[in-house]
Order: sequence, then C-alpha cells, then structure tokens
Amino acid sequence: MTMGPGNTVPGEGRSDYPWLDRVHSPADFRTWPADDLQQLAADVRRAILHTTSRTGGHVGASLGAVEVLLAAHRVFDTPHDRLVIDIGHQAYGHKLVTGRRGAFDQLRQLEGPSGFLKRHESPYDIWEAGHSSTSLSAALGMAVARDLHGESHHVVALIGDGAMTAGLSWEALNQIGHLQRRLIVILNDNSMSIAPNVGALSAYLTDLRVRPSYRRLKQDLDVLLKSLPVVGGRLRKVAERVKDGVKHLVLPRNVFEELGFLYLGPLDGHDLSQLIPTLERAAQVDGPVLLHVVTQKGKGFHPAEAAPAKFHGPGPFDVVSGQFVKKTQAPSYSQVVADTLIAMAHTNPQIVAITAAMPDSTGLDRFQAAFPDRAFDVGIAEQHATTFAAGLAASGLRPAFLVYSTFLQRAYDQVVHDVAHQNLPVVFGVDRAGLVGADGATHQGVYDIAYLRAIPNLSVAMGKDEADTRQLLFSAFQQPGPVAVRYPRGAGRGVPLTEPLTGVPWGTGEWLAHGEDATLVGFGPIVYTALAAAEELARRGFHVGVASARFAKPLDEGILARAAAESRIVVTLEEHVAAGGFGAAVLEWAERTGTHTPIRVLALPDTFVDHGPVEHFLALYGLTAEGVAARVASWLEPARRRA
Repeated sequence: MTMGPGNTVPGEGRSDYPWLDRVHSPADFRTWPADDLQQLAADVRRAILHTTSRTGGHVGASLGAVEVLLAAHRVFDTPHDRLVIDIGHQAYGHKLVTGRRGAFDQLRQLEGPSGFLKRHESPYDIWEAGHSSTSLSAALGMAVARDLHGESHHVVALIGDGAMTAGLSWEALNQIGHLQRRLIVILNDNSMSIAPNVGALSAYLTDLRVRPSYRRLKQDLDVLLKSLPVVGGRLRKVAERVKDGVKHLVLPRNVFEELGFLYLGPLDGHDLSQLIPTLERAAQVDGPVLLHVVTQKGKGFHPAEAAPAKFHGPGPFDVVSGQFVKKTQAPSYSQVVADTLIAMAHTNPQIVAITAAMPDSTGLDRFQAAFPDRAFDVGIAEQHATTFAAGLAASGLRPAFLVYSTFLQRAYDQVVHDVAHQNLPVVFGVDRAGLVGADGATHQGVYDIAYLRAIPNLSVAMGKDEADTRQLLFSAFQQPGPVAVRYPRGAGRGVPLTEPLTGVPWGTGEWLAHGEDATLVGFGPIVYTALAAAEELARRGFHVGVASARFAKPLDEGILARAAAESRIVVTLEEHVAAGGFGAAVLEWAERTGTHTPIRVLALPDTFVDHGPVEHFLALYGLTAEGVAARVASWLEPARRRA
C-alpha cells in the first residue's frame, strides 16, 4: 500500500493515536512545530479511515484536507476567529480536533456526530451546509457583521475547487472584491468535486497549478521589489505605485487578482511548513486574500488516491484492500435508470443526459460510456444544468437531467421559469427521493413533491419498484412537456427487469387489491409497505385494498373515486413531508369533487429528519407495515364496535 511521509494506514483494530490523544481542542497544538503537526495529521488520517471503513462517509475529501484544516486551526484563534467550511465533505479532521474525538466512532450513526457540520454539535461549527458553494457568501456576511459590530476577529472560508463552479461562489467573489473587507479564502484545489472537475475554470486552475514559472517569477519579483529603497511621504506612495505597475507589467494577473483579491499560491496543501507561514502572512493583510492550495483527494490511502470518485462517499469498506462491503445483489435505482436511458438512446438519437458533478452516483458514467457525445457533466451548477436542458429541449433534443432531489432544490427558479413556463420536454430523473439515511437532514429527498407539483405543466411520477420506474421513464419521454420521475436511494427490490419498454398509460395508477374497509393508496415503493400492512389488517379481520398511485400529478382520479366509493376510508402513504405532498394532493381532489369519504394521510411530519437508519425514522413516524396497520386499525375499530 502506497504511503506518503507521515501518512500511514491503520492495521486491523489499531486504536493507538499518540499525537491525536494529546488534542482536545485546537489550542492544544497551536504552538506545535510543523513536524509535530505532520505526525498529528497522520493520526487524524488513521482515525478517519478506522471509522469510515465501518460507517461509510466522505472519505476522500476529508483525507485530502487534513493539513489545510490543521494549519488553519493552528494559525487562527478558532472559534473566536471564524472558520467557515464549505460543506462537510472535507471536515472530518476538523471534527476530530475540536472535541468530538470520543464520539467519532459513531459518525453518521443515530445520535452520533453528523457527517456534515452542525451548529448544535460544536461552537467550532459556525456554519452548516449539506450543499456546496455557500461558504463565501456566508463568510462575507460574517465579515461585514464583524465590521459593523466594531470587532476584529478573522473570517476564513475554506472552499473546494469543485464548489467554485457554482454561480453562487462567483456572486460572492464579485461582492467580496467590491467591498474589500478583511477576509481570507482558502481554495482547496484537488481537481475534484465528487467526480473529476470539468469546464473552463478547472482548466484555468490546472494552468495555475502547472506553471511553476508563474510562482517562481512572482516570488523573485517580490524579493526584487522589496529590495528597492523607499523614502517617506509622497515619494513613498509614488514608489509603491511604480512597484505595482512594474509587477503588473512583468507578471500576468489572474482572475482572482482582477476581482480584487491578493492571490497567494499555488502551494502544496500537504506541506505545513509552507501553509503555516503563508496563512500567517494572509492574516496581516487588510483586505481580501485568496490562498490557492493544491491537495490530493484521498491522501495517504492508496485505494482512495487511485479511485477518488469511488471514495467520495462510499459505504463500509475493507481498510486494507479498499474493497467495498456489498449488501445486496439487486441493482440500484440509479443503475436501472441509467440502463433504461441507454436502451432508449440506442433507438432515439435525440436523447441526451446531464449531471451536475455526479456522474458515478447518478449513473451518467454508464450513459457516457455508451454515448460520450450525448452526456454532459456541467459541474456543481444545477441552475445552469436545468436551463441548459431547457435550451437543448427548445432545439429538438430530449434531455434527461439526473439529479438528487435535495440538489434539484437549488434550481427551482429555472425549473419554473425556463422549463415549465415554456412547457419544454425536459425529463428530471429525481434520484434519492425519500429518506436517505446517514447523510441526514440536508440530503433528505422529502420536499420535491410539494415544490414540483405546484408548477403548471410539470408532471410528477414515481413507481413502486424498479420495473415500474423503467416504464414510467419510457413514458416520460413520450410526453410533450416536462416530467419528474422520482426514485429512491439504493438497491431496488430485485424484481425482474425483462419486460419490454412499452410504458404506462399516462396519469394512471395500478390496483393491487380491493377492500371495503379501507383502501391504502401508496406513492412510490411504500406501496410494498401498504401491501404488508393490508396483510396484517386482514389477520385482524379487516378487508383492505391497495393501489399504487404512480402519479402525484396528474392524479388518477378514477382510482381515487373508486376507492372512495367502495371503502369506508382512503389512506394515502408517502415517504415525503405531509405538507404539499401526495396526500395533500388527494385531499385537494376530495375537496374539489365533494368527496365525503374520510381521507387519512400518512407521511413525514413538519420537521427536519436527522441522520440515522431509514428504518428507524420510518418506525418513528409510523410508516412501517406495523405502524400503518396500527393506525388504520385505530380508525376502523370504532366503526366495527358500533356495528
């Protein structure tokens, strides 16, 4: 196994961390020399690997950011000085040295530390985000507030190069350069977001990295100009202007300098002997500074260095071999969707596919291998991806934008204005719809029915399993307007996928059983929970029907009308918040049609659902077969007693 200096890999069961054992807060290592900090970095990496090999998590980015975070905590008086970390992917080392070492083994587990930053977890977590590219805007807000309060602390933002592709980052850079507040931006450049970075910005940063002549010339020129004599008063100001002029003539300015930053770097982001003095220099600057550091994603763990995309957010893995622990043989919904797109694209040359920096996670890599000219990774830029898809659709193509539910939120205006308002045939493959488990509150896909079904022209569909999903996806590409096809995280049920792609009649659900006591109408894979609940209710003497809605918009009003006519109550089930969800749509239908049969909604409550096993939260909120059966029985029992 390949190791760098100070970067060792744990043996089986090893829990000996002699340097990390000495650290309870950053104050404990602020006087340490760089060599000692390098030993601490090795311990931090061992601890990250020891835990994530069992719990899963964001391994690669956290391994790559260790020295940068240690240097920042050493130079700055955190948490008095504000360290704003852009998303928690790179923050595990930060957690380990800020008082959470004892609980770190429970990372991403129920009631353990979050995989992201949490303000309630630690005073060192001054900003929490599960979506990237927010740190610069937040840090500028903190810097302006500091100045208005008459305070003097530092504000430091750590952002990855992948996050810099988002428009929000550039909006913030523009305002920071305009306001010229004292603020330090550390650009952690590892050529990756989740997948390798794409686009002109990535090429530009690569150019800065590989031009050692730029850095040498800059250093040599600084030494030369500092050696020039300077006199007082007016002549001093003239001399400074001359120096600046000479510097700009000899040394080409980069985009960050043009935006008003003092640009420092690029530096080796694993070399603490460079990082510490450069950050100390940045702390003396009265204005915005951008420090460009170059790191390696997965640093110190050869499997993660060799396959950084696969180790972005893996499940459990063997820490020696790097092999992942597989739990099921059934394909994931993402794989099924990608394979279905590939099958359709073979016969329809107008089909193209888009992802926002997540080709492996969404299955676009499979589509890209088959159709390299028809697959587009736009980077972390969901807004652009949506409007780009609209432009493709307006020109006769049939685009599919494969995106997590939680990330589609970032492009809401574009979905409304650019896609739906123009009624363009864009298909949104809404991945990770429903609860997502260990990634927690910021990644739960439990709002999209509400925010999508409110939009005119846009249809919202979800199958009960992967076979259903294939047929819905096929039908979506036959529609003249936009469609969102939802599907959950993880493996399917393992149902056969041998049926030819023929689609389903648009806007129609599926009857699975009829019953005069109640009808359970599920939206999505929770239909199988409804079937199991119906069996349990049958054992209690109730005759309960089950239907798969398939569509939250348009509703299958025929199924709803029949369910209301033949059953004493109709119960809707969904893995989504109740507010604005599928059940709310059914209630609206009942009010509009004057239906008097009671409608009961089983859904998630109005709260952020934290990280932990999906099964735990389904049980907590009564969405297991046992929970559903108990609730339905409680509604039916009084009528049976009266009879």
